[in-house]
Amino acid sequence: MEELNCETVFTIPVFGGIGVSESTVVTWIIMAALTVLAIVLVRNLKVENPGKIQLALESAIGWAQDFFDGVMGVRGRAYIPYLITVMLYLAVSNLIGLAGFKPPTKDLNVTAGLALMSIILIEGSGYRAKGFKGKLKSFAEPVPIVLPINILEIFIKPVSLCMRLFGNILGSFVVMELIKVIVPVLVPIPFSCYFDIFDGLIQAYVFVFLTALFIGEAVE
Repeated sequence: MEELNCETVFTIPVFGGIGVSESTVVTWIIMAALTVLAIVLVRNLKVENPGKIQLALESAIGWAQDFFDGVMGVRGRAYIPYLITVMLYLAVSNLIGLAGFKPPTKDLNVTAGLALMSIILIEGSGYRAKGFKGKLKSFAEPVPIVLPINILEIFIKPVSLCMRLFGNILGSFVVMELIKVIVPVLVPIPFSCYFDIFDGLIQAYVFVFLTALFIGEAVE
């Protein structure tokens, strides 16, 4: 239970004191690390005779664009940079426990914030693609009787995204802690490879995939 608690690292002395949680500090560390890494990797890009690192980056970005094009279609290309950013953040967040940090995704506030951002983007993409009247009409499709269900989906989607990510990361953490208590030597290593690495990356993929799928549905 102590490990699951999100402690306040320090307090900002404004508006009576704003507490900064551990998940926020770790998120800042991840942001700084990804920013520095991006600056380092994109230096000295070449049109002719690119290096191996540049080729690897171009291949990764090309794969991501093809993947999201297949999910969202051409009309969803404007949202690919956001989705790639979220995928990188979630992947690093879920793996950062291996470096001794507490994963931010174990904080329900973090997963709720990500889900809220995604649902705002999903609904906004629908209004952008169809216009205000077109989006309102879509709530009554395919038949007007489903209007309450379609409206309810606006609230169901973020809850689903939030709880799926939070529940899986929390569940993996609890299982690993129990294994470490029962068999503390050697046995946790292969389980750690699954729960900390494989499952963490899978959850990042699932979150981004579902967000892309909802955007694709919104812009159809």
